[in-house]
Amino acid sequence: MDFKPKLVAFDLDGTLAESKQPVTLEMGALLSTLMSKVKVAILSGASFAQFESQVLPSLPEDSHFESLFLFPMNAARCYTYKRGAWRIQYDETLNPIEKEKIMQAFKEAMGETGFLPESPRPPEWGERIEDRGSQITFSALGQKAPVEEKKKWDPSREKRRPLYEALKKRLPNFSIGLNAATSIDVTHKGINKAYGIRQLVQLADTTIAEMLYIGDALEEGGNDAIVKETGIKTEEVIGPQDTARLILEILEKHDTRTTVA
Repeated sequence: MDFKPKLVAFDLDGTLAESKQPVTLEMGALLSTLMSKVKVAILSGASFAQFESQVLPSLPEDSHFESLFLFPMNAARCYTYKRGAWRIQYDETLNPIEKEKIMQAFKEAMGETGFLPESPRPPEWGERIEDRGSQITFSALGQKAPVEEKKKWDPSREKRRPLYEALKKRLPNFSIGLNAATSIDVTHKGINKAYGIRQLVQLADTTIAEMLYIGDALEEGGNDAIVKETGIKTEEVIGPQDTARLILEILEKHDTRTTVA
């Protein structure tokens, strides 16, 4: 890679970690080193609570947290670290009327498509619909389904597509994303990862031309593809190990020598 970015933005699941699994300590160390050289952003459909359990514990305590920008719920919120705490920079929370409309749309769309009737599944896999405040997330197999089950269930996104199309008809004023391995996310119109990238111009005092986005689903229809509309440079990876390789390449360009443990 010839590009030397001043800010590196990452997808989370499938890029920095396996789906809903903790970032490894090795990846955390690489991210920490990167944060000492450039600004770093992580954009995901996950809630901030998931960032707190999945990402932050893997980062060394002496990391340059002031260089890290967290965008949960597909950039419906942004958190930065100031005065010893994570603080919200903006919040595109859905109001109660919007949430009710989205829930009703899910009910109608599932009835229309016959998508996932109440079929048996292990109760420990969790609920299928989650209110994350700024986002309503549908997890087809449940929010806590095993990674292996999620990976094999709908890799082409074709099982979810009828429900996705039915929701688009009913919710024209919202953004709807086929995200992660089994999810469909609904946010305010225009609130997506591209929105987060544009917000970084002001929040990180940089330009899109100086940024790099790394994700595992940049192909057409993938949940990272939307960032391309901003003009940001992108690199597609096939998993955390591939991401680690790219981070090492970036660090070398910043005259940092490190290895994956």
